[in-house]
Amino acid sequence: MSHRTPWIVAGTLMLALISTTVFATDHPVSDATQECLGCHSIVTPGIVADWQKSRHAFVTPAEGLAKPEQQRRISANSVAESLSATVIGCAECHTMNNDKHATDAFEHNGFTIHTVVSPSDCATCHPTERDEFSDNLMSQAFTNLMDNPVYAIMVNNTNGLATFTGEGFHHQPADDVSNADSCLSCHGTEVKVTGSVTRETDLGEMTFPVLSNWPNVGVGRVNPDGTVGACSSCHARHQFSIEMARKPYTCAECHKGPDVPAYKVYSVSVHGNIQKSMDKYWDYKAVPWTIGKDFTAPTCAACHSSELVDENGETLVKRSHRMNDRLPWRIFGIPYAHPHPIHADTTTIVNKGGLTLPTELTGEFVSEFLISNEEMAKRQQTMEKVCSGCHSEQWVKGHFSRLDRSIETSNAMTLEATKVLSAAWKEGLAQGLPQNANPFDEAIEIKWIEQWLFYGNSVRFATAMGGVDYGVFADGRWTQARNLKEMGDYLKFLRATQPQTQK
Repeated sequence: MSHRTPWIVAGTLMLALISTTVFATDHPVSDATQECLGCHSIVTPGIVADWQKSRHAFVTPAEGLAKPEQQRRISANSVAESLSATVIGCAECHTMNNDKHATDAFEHNGFTIHTVVSPSDCATCHPTERDEFSDNLMSQAFTNLMDNPVYAIMVNNTNGLATFTGEGFHHQPADDVSNADSCLSCHGTEVKVTGSVTRETDLGEMTFPVLSNWPNVGVGRVNPDGTVGACSSCHARHQFSIEMARKPYTCAECHKGPDVPAYKVYSVSVHGNIQKSMDKYWDYKAVPWTIGKDFTAPTCAACHSSELVDENGETLVKRSHRMNDRLPWRIFGIPYAHPHPIHADTTTIVNKGGLTLPTELTGEFVSEFLISNEEMAKRQQTMEKVCSGCHSEQWVKGHFSRLDRSIETSNAMTLEATKVLSAAWKEGLAQGLPQNANPFDEAIEIKWIEQWLFYGNSVRFATAMGGVDYGVFADGRWTQARNLKEMGDYLKFLRATQPQTQK
């Protein structure tokens, strides 16, 4: 460790020169952050350069609070005096709330820091965003997937290794690494401190915590401090850019398909075409976001999150980080589209059949866990205000009328597929729920999953977002109809190949 100190001193001196030229008195940097930058400008220069381009590096909380309310990017009413007068840098995020980071905080060159910056840290300046996101299905994405017995079986069946026994397959439970590299890349992992490791670095020998299921920026990540969610899922480190969060490519990381085909549908829609063709003239950084001036077609954020105003400054919709505030229907991820759940944690939902699902297998809604018709109408009215920034009332009403019909017909096609599968289970031609067996591991069961997870979702997304071909031939109605026929034919084959004694 004897050679560590000179490196740190040299790095700090280097930063002193950097801060003199880059961070003038208009952008004061805290002493603690200056020390961080002194070393990390050497060992992780990309991170430092990224941060230097961020708004955090040029605007203090005090300056943010001084802006008119409609133009603020900070939702706190006040910030501690010790933080308000300097820009937000390494120390302001990675040394924050050490009392809450009891399990993952560690000593690092004279500072107590933590690697995983959580929503509770960001809430120092952005409490409204933290609160809204915590009431968002995304924040519970890990729990809603892994603590739901039905979905957990599907995860194991997808990620676990299958061993051929000579007559069939034995499915092993999925391992943590495979899950983290698969479903949990988007849903989030559970990050815990499992020990420590000492490594030789460019700045000397240092000890670091070992984090399980890391790295991960999944939206429902369970953080070492007990919080859930990751702001960096949409506002990637270390610029934390509002521009990035507003562009559809960010959402495409997890919403691409075929199970959640939002981006591929958007990319072929008229809105997506306008965005790709014209967004070189747009201002993705403006707050609030002015329809017609700052942008001329919606992105994902415009419809679901951003605060939108008209050219007179009149607010059309308020900003929200609860992504279903403008959505009456939940149209993907489950067998049937249904009204949104009341609570973000959906593991408390149990249908009459004892399954943790918001609908029965026959399609009826488990209404006590879902929002009311009045709340659905309120949310649709909010979304219609977004549309009304560019479209007439007739256009908007016609659009949502088509979506209602698309939900109705795609649910109906899933119901018919469920009837086919139920017949196979009842007749013992497949082993599923009636036999207390895995309902996702036989060919006819997998085709049933595809009926709603791929094809039903594509139909609904295509209608909701105007991606016409995805609603027909590209995993849409044509594929739904073909898959249903194939399920029916496969049931006939199973019946025909059974010994007479089993018929």
